[in-house]
Amino acid sequence: MNPAHTTDAAGELPRGGELGAGADGTAGEAADTAASADAADAAAGAGKPAAGTPDGGAERIGRDQRWRLMLGADAPRRRVPLSGRLEAMDRALAALYDDGTGRSRRGGLGGSSPDVARWLGDIRAYFPNRVVKVMQTDAIERLGLRSLLMEPEILESVEPDIHLVATLASLSKVIPESSKESARKVVARTARDVEERLTGRLDQAVRGALNRASRTDRPRPADIDWNRTIAANLKNYLPEHRTVVPERLVGYGRRRLGVQRELVICLDQSGSMATSVVYASILACVLAAIGSLSTTLVAYSTDVADLTERLADPVDVVFGAQLGGGTDTSPAIDYCAQRIGRPSSSIFILVSDLYDAKPEAMLSRIARMVASGVQVIALLALSDDGVPSYNRKAAADLAAMGVPAFGCTPDAFPDLLAAAIERQDLGRWAEERAAAQA
Repeated sequence: MNPAHTTDAAGELPRGGELGAGADGTAGEAADTAASADAADAAAGAGKPAAGTPDGGAERIGRDQRWRLMLGADAPRRRVPLSGRLEAMDRALAALYDDGTGRSRRGGLGGSSPDVARWLGDIRAYFPNRVVKVMQTDAIERLGLRSLLMEPEILESVEPDIHLVATLASLSKVIPESSKESARKVVARTARDVEERLTGRLDQAVRGALNRASRTDRPRPADIDWNRTIAANLKNYLPEHRTVVPERLVGYGRRRLGVQRELVICLDQSGSMATSVVYASILACVLAAIGSLSTTLVAYSTDVADLTERLADPVDVVFGAQLGGGTDTSPAIDYCAQRIGRPSSSIFILVSDLYDAKPEAMLSRIARMVASGVQVIALLALSDDGVPSYNRKAAADLAAMGVPAFGCTPDAFPDLLAAAIERQDLGRWAEERAAAQA
């Protein structure tokens, strides 16, 4: 089990409303206790996420009962009686994490698809959505659900999320025909959620950045940006006349029709980049619909796949990715360089952890691209998974040649792209954003 998941899950404990805290404050007291470092360590050591109830399903959970749900069969308070909903929650947790002796188990649900489907339905009934997703992710690894997830009846029971979509993408070539339509529906639901969340922000950020990038000091009267003009001429304020004398006009150039920027996204398809590949694929589809951008999407491992023609359908793009395998970035960079027609108006985004079979060759090609005038960005991760694992030496080498390398969440991506279009210092942009979130 991924310890990050248990840590996050344990972190849900203090929020009593989400966990079904009683009105008498008993659960709140337990939450305070569980919020301590010792309690978080205990929860993580047991490998179980915190139990809770869905929104609107509040239920009293006492201190001992909560510890029993957290720690399972080997809890010091394991003899605490549970009944009703709490007993059902404990059974669902035990099926995933316990073998009756406190030791972790594998394959606890057996090979029965109905049992798995029933369990998936149970956890959705008894736990908040964020906990459901943690348990689903753990179940895929702990209970051997990779094969069972290929059953249509199971796929229809699953709460879709990025991790599940990445799993389906990795299994795309072996999913039986009977399950492919169900798998596509799961991917489509997740893609639609991400698109709804980010389409408006991306479109606004890109169009605004393109307008700002065409700023001119000799604007036509209708194109004057009066706010910026006043700010630029405050030194010329005449108090007696209560006015500013504009020595310099600031405005925007006329909006140009057609493509103004070429955007090339190059995706590392190694297994560690799974969620980044999914997010980047969906975002590329959104960007492809913006007429002022020419968007190219290239995915690679040891082979290179141009997915640009599939950008009309995010499901096709996700299933077009071949997650896993080795990594050879150089051929992909060479291919992308051939697709760039106007280097000075192009942005090249490499989504990769920078672990490469031939790092020197990769770096030399990136240096060549930078020298040609292309703006290059290395995203070590494009996901919500936290701090990525990456090749620190390669990242430092990129920084030395002026190429920023950092992780980025999908929600921050619109602002990143806007800053890139405006040719801002992206290293400083990333530092300022990190400082603001600290």
